[in-house]
Amino acid sequence: MTTGNTTVEQILITPPTIEVSELSVRYAGKHGAVDALADISTTIEGGEFLALVGRSGSGKSTLLRAIGGLTRARAGSVRVGNRAVSEPPPQVRFVAQDYSQSLLPWLTVRENVLFGERHAVQSSHKFKVPVEEIIADVGLSHAIDRYPRELSGGMQQRVAIARAIASRPEIILLDEAFGSVDALSRATLQDLMLDLWRKFGFTAILVTHDIDEAIYMADRILVLSPNGRGLAAQIPIALPRPRRQIETREHPRYLEYRRKLLESVLSAPSLKSAEAA
Repeated sequence: MTTGNTTVEQILITPPTIEVSELSVRYAGKHGAVDALADISTTIEGGEFLALVGRSGSGKSTLLRAIGGLTRARAGSVRVGNRAVSEPPPQVRFVAQDYSQSLLPWLTVRENVLFGERHAVQSSHKFKVPVEEIIADVGLSHAIDRYPRELSGGMQQRVAIARAIASRPEIILLDEAFGSVDALSRATLQDLMLDLWRKFGFTAILVTHDIDEAIYMADRILVLSPNGRGLAAQIPIALPRPRRQIETREHPRYLEYRRKLLESVLSAPSLKSAEAA
């Protein structure tokens, strides 16, 4: 799916750099404290598409929530631009896996997206696009006056994405955002998000268990070690853009990246960062 041209004045955002420095997170557990994340350091450039992968329990969602100000650090810090993150930064929006819980069921598609616009990030450096255009961008013009209960799962997630875009964010955090839909809908949502990312210029950070999804979408992939033990690898993805479901997955380097990622995830060392070519 390809988004259309903007019909009003559009100023592409210039997202701030995100600095994660020696970040550690500890949760209070029933049988004592649990280290969910240890000693993570990375820099996420403005406008980058970053993916976080690793086994269950490696701390992917914890890192995402710390960047979004929803989880407090035990040690280290997260900075968005020149501000330390101690609460959710105003320029950040989440798109979660459970789309059915994120939409307001008593509002139509148009009204849900308008809700996002009414809570837009206040800045002179943002794009301003009519909600009808954003709804068209996600392929839901025909359903603009329907309620969430009248939509499929994939369509509901498109509404959630449109609402996030309407709030004019600089950073979108995607927590397994495509994990609850069928394979064909997932491919459509991947392409949709890449189109919107290219059009509006926000930073995107994606948590996913799907290695192929990470390679297909990201500029760079962080592999987290098991049991929250730190960063195992950082792998830049130098595949041509725009990405295409068939052509990209048939690219000679695609299988090379897939092998590196599988090796990194399956044999992830702790507390070390290995830069892969």
